[in-house]
Amino acid sequence: MSNWHTLPRASFDLETTGPEPTEARIVTASVVVVNGRQEIVQSREWLVNPGIEIPEGAIEIHGVTNEKVRAEGLDAATAVADITAYLSDLFQTMPVMAFNASYDFTVLDRECRRYGIAPLTPAPVIDPYILDKQVDKYRRGKRTLTAVSEFYGVPLVNAHTSLADAAATVGVADIMAERYPKELQVDPLLLHGSQVAWAAAQAASLQEFFRRKNPEAIVDGSWPVRPA
Repeated sequence: MSNWHTLPRASFDLETTGPEPTEARIVTASVVVVNGRQEIVQSREWLVNPGIEIPEGAIEIHGVTNEKVRAEGLDAATAVADITAYLSDLFQTMPVMAFNASYDFTVLDRECRRYGIAPLTPAPVIDPYILDKQVDKYRRGKRTLTAVSEFYGVPLVNAHTSLADAAATVGVADIMAERYPKELQVDPLLLHGSQVAWAAAQAASLQEFFRRKNPEAIVDGSWPVRPA
């Protein structure tokens, strides 16, 4: 049994220009590092000028305007390189959590490729979105970070800011590890491998459901990065 939830660990979150991870650009990024008592001991935040207009729909979600990123944001290539290097260093010593990790790490992967930066190979990753759907398969309702945080009793103030979302992700993952020790308190690298299989199975099940109405529906189960 591995008590990763009582050891140093990190959490990563992005706010972006849109929902499609292969096309979205980073607007804000946050990483928090916590100790074994769930105290934040380090945090990094990046405000990024994505180089394109942020759509109104995205601004309504995260509140970051085009005016703000033009005035205060980092050059996208510089920010992407810094985020990637920072995460790469963290992965040498601890797992990194991300809620719906295949979104955030796919966005980062495509940003790296866009700017000629060597893409990150993220591992070990812990994704409470995948874990929750695995250990509580038949619970009805939404599986957004807001909904899952509420279900597990984790405070989420300022939802859809990358720093708040990263912190809440840690809280949710820790409670899940305590509640489901047999399934989740395993070595992070082994848990990473399990999540690859779980994500694929979950996507296949969802695709089967969608195909009842649309025979051509496809749900990509790649995790934690969609292949380029």
